Amino acid sequence: MGHQKIKAVIPAAGLGTRFLPATKAMPKEMLPVVDKPAIQYVVEEAADAGIDDILVIIGRNKNAISNHFDSVPELEVKLTEKGDMGRLEHVMKSSDLADIHFVRQGEPKGLGHAVLRARTHVGDSSFAVLLGDDLIDARDPLLTEMIAEHERTGAAVIALMEVDPASIHMYGAAAVEEIEGSDAVKVTGLVEKPPVEDAPSNLAVIGRYVLPASIFDVLEHTEPGKGGEIQLTDALQVLATDPEGPGVVGVVFRGRRYDTGDRVDYIKAIVQLASDREDLGPELRPWLKEFAERL
Repeated sequence: MGHQKIKAVIPAAGLGTRFLPATKAMPKEMLPVVDKPAIQYVVEEAADAGIDDILVIIGRNKNAISNHFDSVPELEVKLTEKGDMGRLEHVMKSSDLADIHFVRQGEPKGLGHAVLRARTHVGDSSFAVLLGDDLIDARDPLLTEMIAEHERTGAAVIALMEVDPASIHMYGAAAVEEIEGSDAVKVTGLVEKPPVEDAPSNLAVIGRYVLPASIFDVLEHTEPGKGGEIQLTDALQVLATDPEGPGVVGVVFRGRRYDTGDRVDYIKAIVQLASDREDLGPELRPWLKEFAERL
């Protein structure tokens, strides 16, 4: 099973209530992180991992996302006439990244329900799910390792990251066992947003998954859980505890992740990414130091 088989699914139908009023007329996935919408980082990550077919699950305000990934001939002509090749390349890159398709979620019934909407498009193949709230630094490999792990084991593969135990209640937490001779871990259970004292570990589930098509049958029969929504975590729990099935494996990510899920984290992500950029960092870093000293 080569990379060509794997499609990516990017759920982008959330309401983005934490970012109102910015998200009143625009999906939160289109909020700019420095100078690119968050969702473009995610699409680039999938493309860099060799995935060329991407399905975006959209909610309301969908036009902003599909317009962004469409080519804009008039803008391209304008930039060409002005001789602005740098910007032209940036504009064209967003429409040349991959073959991008869209399907509506309908009503926001949770991540599991969104993933289920991908069934017709994905068919019987394995697929990756990438959430837009977690941006993974392009210099740090994660998805390629997850795909390789899935190809080796056939298991559902989830990305885990060590977090401060005090903040584990904000994430799904994984109970894990070591696998002999492997960097990956066997996931024996998943708990959504546990109280600190009940958390099985400080390994948090971050928004990357490589899943076998069998997850769809599980999701079909998953009852609504927390918040009345169909939770992907609940379906993964079924796979993790099924002695007959391929199980769930975790890849522990130790690279750079930028959280855009809440407003303070979103601002931190922008500052971190901008500071690291060759075109912005040299001007921004000294200013940040001076600014920090005035605080």
